[in-house]
Amino acid sequence: MVNEAAHTQTFQPSLFGEDQPLDESEGYRGPIACKAVGITYRQLDYWDRTGLVSPSIRGAQGSGSQRLYSFRDILVLKVVKRLLDTGVSLQQIRVAINQLSQHGVHDLAGITLMSDGASVYECTSNDEVIDLVNGGQGVFGIALGRVWQEIEFSLSELPTERAEATFAEGVKDELAERRARRNIS
Repeated sequence: MVNEAAHTQTFQPSLFGEDQPLDESEGYRGPIACKAVGITYRQLDYWDRTGLVSPSIRGAQGSGSQRLYSFRDILVLKVVKRLLDTGVSLQQIRVAINQLSQHGVHDLAGITLMSDGASVYECTSNDEVIDLVNGGQGVFGIALGRVWQEIEFSLSELPTERAEATFAEGVKDELAERRARRNIS
């Protein structure tokens, strides 16, 4: 198990080798998350409704509201997609995602997920990866550090949104207001 150090601020390694703070109040709307991960909005919606991966910054709050996903959420979405693409069952993916949720965001970059197509194994060292492969349990692996870099690159040109900037408590978006007026008449 990875030893997690207590941090007052969460950091992510950048492509250029320096650590940058993750802003927990900034995130990415659903369509941006879909583009970065390579999934449809329907998949994103389903994964949220079934509790597989839900947005940690802002969830859907009725018609017209926008989910807001953190960098970590998008990283996990990409891992789910990769596991599904390789034929791992949704049940095993849920187990893997629950295990990953116990790690700090900084620790994720050092994890490699290995699978034999049926089960998913978490490796935190090269020796663990080699042991799994030698034992016949590792058919493919997903290095989360590499996925991290891919997501970071994909998101670098896409817009972020501040959580408090829109949909504040009691404020409705334009579409919701139109629907409310139509339902009154």
